[in-house]
Amino acid sequence: MAEVISKSFGKPDDVVEFPRIRSRIVELGDLTVGELVSEPGWRWSEHVRPTVGGEWCQARHVGFIVSGRLGIDFMDGTRAVFGPGDVFDVPPGHDGYTVGDEPCVNIEWMGIRAWAGFPTGIHSRVLATLLFTDLVDSTAKAAELGDARWRALLSELFQASRQELERFGGREANTTGDGMLATFDGPARALHCAAALVRCAEKHGVQIRVGVHVGEVELVGSDVRGIAVHEAARVMSAASPGEILVSDLTRALAGAAGLHFEDRGLHTLKGIDGEWRLAAYLSS
Repeated sequence: MAEVISKSFGKPDDVVEFPRIRSRIVELGDLTVGELVSEPGWRWSEHVRPTVGGEWCQARHVGFIVSGRLGIDFMDGTRAVFGPGDVFDVPPGHDGYTVGDEPCVNIEWMGIRAWAGFPTGIHSRVLATLLFTDLVDSTAKAAELGDARWRALLSELFQASRQELERFGGREANTTGDGMLATFDGPARALHCAAALVRCAEKHGVQIRVGVHVGEVELVGSDVRGIAVHEAARVMSAASPGEILVSDLTRALAGAAGLHFEDRGLHTLKGIDGEWRLAAYLSS
């Protein structure tokens, strides 16, 4: 018999509160689900942005309206309003607010943590763990499947990958055709997520290569820039199919968490000065 997991918002695993809005969060295995209750007059830009920064909310929200109405203003000036029974998928780059004089209650299973903690839109430099992925032999796979099936496969893979990012506290910075760049607060979470992404790709019948590197980056909205981004991309390019390669600094920092690695020797990375010692992460 399959394992059944049941939890109650009455006994949440976590509670996140801002003025006029409260979210109760439960963890169901790989899935994070939250109940958000926003009072009349609540608006993300007024009650959340002063704490987390950024001009627009950079989380992607997938959820269901139980009661009340939720309004969304987008960067291009368009607007959407969702009411009871509506299931929504709201992309990053928006401002949310409660419509009318009734509290809005909605259940979300994507974006529940990210909406309150994205980097600010102000240019700033921070130390971050970068995770790069790339799909192996994507051209041949696309030719084998045909355009329609290939697009469907990529969509499913990105969807599953984003669920893993949220599970491990990662933040999607950009997509790179058939790959992804994400940031983490530390290397241990990034490496656990990398292993989950490799398994996720294998379940979809494909392989990815992954690079993880720690370096200083500049935050620009939800994107990241700087030489460390290029270094992370080169580390990833040196990986074999299904392999997770890390830089020497990443290995040193992650070693304190009890993670295990296998030395891959010195490498010359295209466009990057000097020789780099790389190691493969050995996930259990």
